[in-house]
Amino acid sequence: MVDWALPGTRRIAITDPDLAGITDTGAEIDARRVGLSPRRVNRIWQAVEDVYRSRVHPGLSFCLRYRGETVLNRAIGHARGVSPDCPPGPQSRAMATDTPVCLFSASKAIIAVLTHKLAEDGYVDLDAPVSRYLPAFSGDGKDRTTLSEVLSHRGGFPRFPPDDGDTDILADWDRCIERICRAPAEAGGRRVAYHAITGGYILGEVIRRVTGTNVPDYLDTTLRQPLGMRYFTYGLDGRSRSRVAVNHVAGMPVRWPVAGWAEAALARSFDDVVMLSNQAVFMDAVIPSGNLYATADEVSRFYQMLLDGGRYGDTQVLAADTVARLRRPVGGLATDDMLKLPMRYSEGLMLGTTPIGLYGPMSGASFGHAGFMNILGWADPDRELSASLLTTGKAVLGGHLVKLLGLLGQINHQCGGLRQGL
Repeated sequence: MVDWALPGTRRIAITDPDLAGITDTGAEIDARRVGLSPRRVNRIWQAVEDVYRSRVHPGLSFCLRYRGETVLNRAIGHARGVSPDCPPGPQSRAMATDTPVCLFSASKAIIAVLTHKLAEDGYVDLDAPVSRYLPAFSGDGKDRTTLSEVLSHRGGFPRFPPDDGDTDILADWDRCIERICRAPAEAGGRRVAYHAITGGYILGEVIRRVTGTNVPDYLDTTLRQPLGMRYFTYGLDGRSRSRVAVNHVAGMPVRWPVAGWAEAALARSFDDVVMLSNQAVFMDAVIPSGNLYATADEVSRFYQMLLDGGRYGDTQVLAADTVARLRRPVGGLATDDMLKLPMRYSEGLMLGTTPIGLYGPMSGASFGHAGFMNILGWADPDRELSASLLTTGKAVLGGHLVKLLGLLGQINHQCGGLRQGL
C-alpha cells in the first residue's frame, strides 16, 4: 500500500487495534427490518472504521438512515484529550454519538432552509433583490443581486475585504453586516464563487429584518424544536462546551497553492481557522455559514426530513414545494472560482454528480453539504438514505481521502445494489 504521508504529516496513535474499546453505539434498528442484510451493514461500518484508521481524525461520528430507519449510529475515538501531538491518557474523553461537533460550512444547508422557509411563509421573494429587505446592501455591484444568487454562490461577494481577517469581526454581527454591505462586489449571477462566510451573514440579517427575530430563535422554532434536536444551534452555550469535540490540524502539511485558496476563502490561514474554532469567541458567536453544532444523528435526521418532502413524524416542517425548490439545480456543473473544483449547486445545497461526485459514485440525485474538512451531511433519494459523517481532524490532502471515497462507495453500493440483486 502506498503511504501518502510527507515529512511533517500529523497522525494520531491508535491504541485499540480492533477499535471496540473506543466505539460508542447509539440507537439502531435491526436493518433486516428495512431489507438491509447484516453483511451489508457490516461492510459499510468497516469502511467507516477504515476512515478512522487513516489516523487523521481523533474522533468521528457516523449516522445512516435507510428507508427512514437508523441502521448505523456510532462514534469512534476521542472528543478531547487526544491529538496528533497527544496520545490517549487519563484526561482524554471518548467520542460519543451524542457529542456535539461543529459543522463548519455544512451549516450553510441550515441557513438556506431557514431562508426558504421565509419565502414559504411570504416574508421574502427569493428572486427579489437583497436590497429590498436590506437597503444598505446596494450599489457597487450589489443593487440587483437576488437572494437566490446569494444562496447559489453567485452573489458576487465571496469574501470579506482583505483587512477583515481578524478574530473579533466574527463575534460582531453588526460590524460584519456593515463591512459586507459597503464592500464592492461584482454584479450577482456572473460567476460561481463559493461564499464561505459572507453569504450566511446576509441571509441571517434578512431573517432578522423581516421577522424581527434573531437567527438562533428563528432556527429554534423553525427546525430545532419540530425535529426534536438536543443541539442543532449556532454557537454553543457554556453548559455544552465541556462535551464539544475539539478540532485539530492533522494530516499532510497544507502548502501552496491550497494554503492560499483556503486563506482567500476563510480570511485566515488554515491553522488559524482550526485554532479559532476551539475558542470561546467562536462558540459565543452566531456564524450562519460556519458554526452550527450538532450530532451525526441530528444531521441525518435533518436530511431525512428533506428526503421525506419536508415531513418529520406527524409534523410538516417545510412544504413539499419548498423542499422541491431547495433541491432544484441552479445551472449545471461549473468550476467554482473559490474552491477550484467543479461544483453543482442548488439554492443552498451542494448537489451530487454522475459518474462520480461529492457523495460518491453515481450520486447525481444526491443533495447535501460538506464542511471543513471531511464533514458531510446528505440524502440520496435514489437509494432512500440520509447520512452524516462528522470528523475532528482537519486535513486537506492525503491517504484519508482514499478511505473517505471508499466509504462513500460502500454506502452507495450496499444501499444501491439492492434493486439489482447484488
